[in-house]
Amino acid sequence: MSETLAAESVLPPAPGAERYLALDFVNSAIALPGGQFLDLLGTPEATNQWLANRDLAPADAGVQEMCATQLRVLREHLRALFAARVAGLAPVPAALSAVNDALSRVPTAALLYWDEKNGPHRMAVCPPNEILDRALATLAADAADLLTGPDAECLTTCDSAPCNRYLLRHGRRHWCSTRCGDRVRAARAYARRTQSKAD
Repeated sequence: MSETLAAESVLPPAPGAERYLALDFVNSAIALPGGQFLDLLGTPEATNQWLANRDLAPADAGVQEMCATQLRVLREHLRALFAARVAGLAPVPAALSAVNDALSRVPTAALLYWDEKNGPHRMAVCPPNEILDRALATLAADAADLLTGPDAECLTTCDSAPCNRYLLRHGRRHWCSTRCGDRVRAARAYARRTQSKAD
């Protein structure tokens, strides 16, 4: 089993990631207990698999390190924008520029085609040399939709240190997964036992 599949099977998507691909994208860099870190885009192969699993690239796209690096850079800019939104602060101008650059890389409108089999139809064509640009634009557009839509008010970070994942909060839940929630509850129980012994 690859590292990407192993991580994705251990860590369920954070709440909201099923609706916003950008949320899933920013959460592809994961801080784990014990000072461990997992990057689902850490290698070109893992990046290709992550993109293919989300229909952003064919499985045989042959992602190179330069492409993986561009995706990791966009991810960090999106994380900066999400952090600014959660904190209620103005974002770093470079993060906004990076997202706008990604948004403008490819035309967003599906073009009109006509052939004997299908007649008139619209289709977004993505030549192989534009796979990365289309993936970057798709992720940036999804992030922009999240940050400017009604769900932006629910955007928050997981309350379980050292977890660095983002989620859409609904109700009282402030954790990205049951595992993180269990870790917080266990820490609270331990603190109460320790406090009661000290008294």
